[in-house]
Amino acid sequence: SRALTNIILNAIQAVKDKKPKIEIFLVVKEKSVLISIRDNGQGMSEEIKRNVFKPYFSTKSTGSGIGLAVAKKGIENAGGNIWFETKEMEGTTFFIKLPKK
Repeated sequence: SRALTNIILNAIQAVKDKKPKIEIFLVVKEKSVLISIRDNGQGMSEEIKRNVFKPYFSTKSTGSGIGLAVAKKGIENAGGNIWFETKEMEGTTFFIKLPKK
C-alpha cells in the first residue's frame, strides 16, 4: 500500500497547470496482477527517466526523494516488477506487476 501511495502522490504532484486526473486500472490474471496508474502531468525528461528510481532523487523542493526507490524495492521484494511509460507534456503511466499468491 505504501508503494501505491507514493506513486499516486507523485502522480498528483506531477500535474502543474490543470486539474489532476489520475486513472488506476487493475487487471487480474491467473498468476499475476497488473496495476497501472496514469496521470495527466508533465511527463519526464530523459534525465528524470534515468534517475526516477534512485534514492534521494527528486524534482520537487519538498520531500526526501525516496518514495519511488522504496516503492521499487518493496515491489521487487514481493516478487514483482515496476516500470513506466512517459511522454513529456502528456503524462506518465506506472505499471506494477505482482504475482498472485
